[in-house]
This record gives sequence, structure tokens and C-alpha cells, in this order.
Amino acid sequence: MKTTALSAWHTSAGAKMIDFGGYLMPVQYKGIIAEHTCVRSSAGLFDVSHMGNFTVTGDRAEQFLQYMTTNDVTRLSDGEAQYTLMLYPDGGIVDDLIIYRISRDSWFMVVNASNMEKDFSWLEEHLGEFDGVRLENHTDELSLIALQGPRAFAVLERVLPGETCAGLKPFEFARTTFNGEEVLVAATGYTGEQGVEISVPNPVAEALWTALMDAGAEEGIQPIGLGARDTLRLEMGYPLYGHEINRDTNPIETRLKWVTRLEKEDFIGRAACQQVYSSPQRTVAGVLMQERAIPRQGFTVYNADREPVGSVCSGTMSPTLKKPIATVDIRRDCMAPGTEVQLEVRGRWFRGEVVRLPFVARS
Repeated sequence: MKTTALSAWHTSAGAKMIDFGGYLMPVQYKGIIAEHTCVRSSAGLFDVSHMGNFTVTGDRAEQFLQYMTTNDVTRLSDGEAQYTLMLYPDGGIVDDLIIYRISRDSWFMVVNASNMEKDFSWLEEHLGEFDGVRLENHTDELSLIALQGPRAFAVLERVLPGETCAGLKPFEFARTTFNGEEVLVAATGYTGEQGVEISVPNPVAEALWTALMDAGAEEGIQPIGLGARDTLRLEMGYPLYGHEINRDTNPIETRLKWVTRLEKEDFIGRAACQQVYSSPQRTVAGVLMQERAIPRQGFTVYNADREPVGSVCSGTMSPTLKKPIATVDIRRDCMAPGTEVQLEVRGRWFRGEVVRLPFVARS
């Protein structure tokens, strides 16, 4: 397994380490519920350095990314980022990712760790159609630190002072320096809370992490593992590759129509999305369980007559709501909030109710 530049810090802090996407990563420190609650109430620090980091440069870089992704990169100005998807020709999802426009001919991409090699190959495969575009993988050179929570910007201001970072609006980013190295600070995240994700060269990653921990001491900052990262994103209904989205799902049927710009010029998978758009059959919805049974990925979802109508994508006990919640891939005729659904768990039946996503209001 690979390690991040912060692995030694995690081990010394007593983190429980697991294999995640081929990396040895912290799943929890004090416990998932305590860490989850800390992010919702104060500030938490995440090591997400396992994520893939690519650069795309050249005169036709914008044109290349417009063809490779579903969202409209021409809407971006320098210093703005965008959530988007890459698709296969049949509309299946290659990955979800964030693109950052540094300039018209210089772009940065963050992709999922488990898909990094596949994504790079997919992009590389299409480079030949766009002369002069260069694709580089910088994953092994960079760390990614996420600072999230209602007190995140107060902590950030003590380490990276100035209006450059403090004034960032959602999906804006700025470049600044720390210990003589350039860092990219983006107002993005995966928790639904205020905060930033900081791309930093490996040699100064631990120094920045330590500085943020020290600066957040009076705010009660805690290091947060991947376990709480998952419960936080699920409360917001955010998709996770391999759960809500995958090779066999179409974005129109997974609540991602908003980043699939069918009105723009051709992109890979556009025709398949247009076909589904005319007659979608399924969607991703939220389910709040009325009885104490935790839904697990792959469980069959039944309607009130106990007929199968879908399956569970992700499920957990919500630390905020203190009730079991799930995202489900479900027939559209069962998507209305208030619709009763049922799960069978070890021979027993448990009731749930379809609800609007997110489960918890955004910060």
C-alpha cells in the first residue's frame, strides 16, 4: 500500500489505519460519531491525499476538457472550480471530479483515488484528438488537506492570513504560499459545511497540517478519519463512486442532471444522456428509516406491498438525526417524499419513508 506524507502523523496520533484505494489511510481517531459531530459544530481536518491530481495544459486544453466532461468549462473564469463528470459513450460514469481553471491554457483536476489510474488512461486515450494538449499526473507529489466546519475559515485565517483565502466564495480558489511553497486553497469540500481543500507539496504537508491543528486548538479542532467523511457526505446526499454512481449508472437517473449540460456542444456520452433524458426510469432518493434497522449497500428496497422497487446505494446511522438513513436507487414512480418503503433484514421487515435530499441542511 502507498502512504501519504501525513501517514506518520496519523499513526502517532493513534489513528486506526485501513487500506483505501490502495493507500494506508486513517478511518478514525476518537470515533466516527465524535469526529462527525466536531465537523458539524466546529472544525475538522481531513487527509485526503489519496485523491488523484492531474494537470491539463496547452492552447486547446479548454476544448479538450469541454469534450471530456459533462459540465460547461467555458463558464469558468480564472480562479473558479467546477464539479463535473466523465462518461463513457453509453452514458455510464467514468468518474466524478472537480476541475480548476488556473488560466485558459492551464487546468488542475482532482479525481477519486480508486479511479485515478483509470481516469488518467481515459484522458490520455483521447489526447490525440487535441494537438498540443499535455496531461500530467502529480498525485505522488502533492498532498490534499481538507479543513471543514463552521469554524474552518477562522482557523484558516490564523495560518494563511489575508483576504485572498478568507474571502473565497464556494467553488472559488486562490494560490498563496506556505513555508516558501505554493499552495492552492479551494472553497470546496465533501461535508456540506463551510471550509476549504488545500493542495500542498508533500515536503511542507505535515508542517501545514500541524499549523492548522495548532491554530484550531481553541476551536476544538480534531483530525477526522474517512469513516466520518462518509457519514458527513451521506447526510448531504452527495454521491460516492461505487455507491450512488458507477460504470452502469447514467447521470440523468442519479440526480446529476444539473452537471450534465446537454445544451452545450458534443461531449462523450451526450447522445446516451439525451436518450435517457426523454424517458428516465429511475432516480436516487433518500430514505429515512422509521424503525431501527441500518440499510446496507445492495439491500433490496420494497414498496408497501413488498414488491421490489430498488436497492440501497449507501446507508448508515445518522449521527445528526440519530436515525438510520440511506440513499436508494429507486423507480421514479416511488420517488415522492412520504412514500412508504420496506427493507428485509435477516427475515424481519422494517419500514422507511422516502424523503428529500439532503437529510441535513447545508451550513
